[in-house]
Amino acid sequence: MSTELHPVIGRVTRRILERSRAAREDYLARMQAQAEQGKHRASLSCGNLAHAVAACGPEQKQRILDLTSANVAIVSAYNDMLSAHQPYAGYPEQLKRVLAEQGHSAQVAGGVPAMCDGVTQGQPGMDMSLFSRDVIAQATALSLSHNTFDATLLLGICDKIAPGQLIGALSFGHLPTTFVPAGPMATGIGNDDKVKVRQQYAAGEVGKEALLEMECNAYHSPGTCTFYGTANTNQLVFEAMGLMLPGSAFVHPHSALRRALTEHAALRLAGQIQGSGHYRQLAEVVDEKGLVNGLIALLASGGSTNHTLHMVAVARAAGLVLSWDDFSDLSEVVPLLARVYPNGPADINAFQQAGGVPLLLHKLAERGLLHRDATPMFGRLEDYFRQPVLAGEQLAWQPVPETRDPAVIPPQDRVFSVSGGLRVLDGNLGRGVIKVSAVAPEHQLITAPTALFSSQHAVERAYQNGELNRDVIVVVHHNGPGANGMPELHMLMPILGNIQKAGFKVALVTDGRLSGASGKIPAAIHITPEAAKGGPLGRLRDGDIITLDAASGRLFTEAALDRRSPLQPDLTGEQSGLGRELFALFRRQVSSAETGASIFYQE
Repeated sequence: MSTELHPVIGRVTRRILERSRAAREDYLARMQAQAEQGKHRASLSCGNLAHAVAACGPEQKQRILDLTSANVAIVSAYNDMLSAHQPYAGYPEQLKRVLAEQGHSAQVAGGVPAMCDGVTQGQPGMDMSLFSRDVIAQATALSLSHNTFDATLLLGICDKIAPGQLIGALSFGHLPTTFVPAGPMATGIGNDDKVKVRQQYAAGEVGKEALLEMECNAYHSPGTCTFYGTANTNQLVFEAMGLMLPGSAFVHPHSALRRALTEHAALRLAGQIQGSGHYRQLAEVVDEKGLVNGLIALLASGGSTNHTLHMVAVARAAGLVLSWDDFSDLSEVVPLLARVYPNGPADINAFQQAGGVPLLLHKLAERGLLHRDATPMFGRLEDYFRQPVLAGEQLAWQPVPETRDPAVIPPQDRVFSVSGGLRVLDGNLGRGVIKVSAVAPEHQLITAPTALFSSQHAVERAYQNGELNRDVIVVVHHNGPGANGMPELHMLMPILGNIQKAGFKVALVTDGRLSGASGKIPAAIHITPEAAKGGPLGRLRDGDIITLDAASGRLFTEAALDRRSPLQPDLTGEQSGLGRELFALFRRQVSSAETGASIFYQE
């Protein structure tokens, strides 16, 4: 296969760079100004430095005051409720110890909140989920604002947490920065069995006790949840961008290899600080080439739709202007090269066993679909085509073999689909995205009457009352970022799955969100402009006929929307939760989903 860069990849990258020119130049100028200050600790007053080392022991204090050594910031999302982040409990001491052995130091610069979308699905806390990304970004930036650090270790994995940490760290993009993963939990109950029990419960065929037993067998130990949702998409995409050590995303917690990778990441980073001869800024890594490589990995793996928001916001934080058109054009030429639930029955552990991120990147590079000259934080991009192993106690990287499971990563020249897992939809109902990698071809075109709702809970009640046993497109409006924070509507998937299973045509159209586990139901999500800001979903009426055509990227109705007044639903009931109270400023000022649903990092 040709290793020359595919012309569409080159064209999209140049387009991003051209439209971003002024913003990127401004960003890089600010990072260069920060870098030119040299070691920031050297500019602190004696009183500043005394405060910075007051809590340290004598040896650590001496190392921090010695400006020839590195002082590394640790920004942690640890809590012991969130399974993915519970393993981080011992990381600070481990990192401090291995750095101290080489004459360096580390300090926990700050912690960031880490809420679990799995806990808040369908609950009032979900209204705060998307908002939390910008809180995390600000908390990360504030943690680094003491200017006592030479590099940054980011301890974060899930949903809004890792993107928020990256956005915040880009404010201090002159610092070498890497993510330190913790890895997925062991495989529990099979994904097909999980979906079956959830649908049985939604249909009233099994009780809560059976549902709870199944869920506890699925989510059962420390580590990231094993389906390919937003958390694991973060890990795959950020590894593809060179933001962590090669092959480190999906190594199990508490394994010897994980421990070796954690320590090696800290030591490598400390060796790349300013003045070392190997200085590499975060701002160099998150450029237009690294960004596009991340998008390609996202599409080739059938990753989470949440990244149509997060990657736009990350790009803006680095002075890059990314659009949904870029996603769409790349998706046309990037094949689907992974089958991981919900795109197939396998979980992320099976993906890792089949060859994981190194094999995926190698296959993309063979097709000319990656910028081989992108700058990762460690080494060259070719290093990311190799997998880490322990030879005794020695950490090494070796060539990745051909796939060990062709049902998860296809062999040789085969693909699961000739195009990527995401599509952009356009039409007179607005603009949105759809994840098609898990949707069967016969379900990708649907024309049906609408059933309108302003709450996912209202959909649940209608289903339980037998009102949705028909061909139907469920429209959940007034669930965008300006209405109630754009909650995930994942609790609707078992309900809609049962309608589809009964033989009816069904789809979801919403200005809200779904997680990476959107599954087999065609779902047009993130519709913009949202209904709360005058979008066309607010002019629909029950029974209007909608056509959703994923293949052609169209979403439209023949109804005369321009002749109607927008709906004004009562949002004081089920949408009056904590999110509306605590984040009123966000809701008033937030821009559209297409610009990343962020107020803090928009030009």
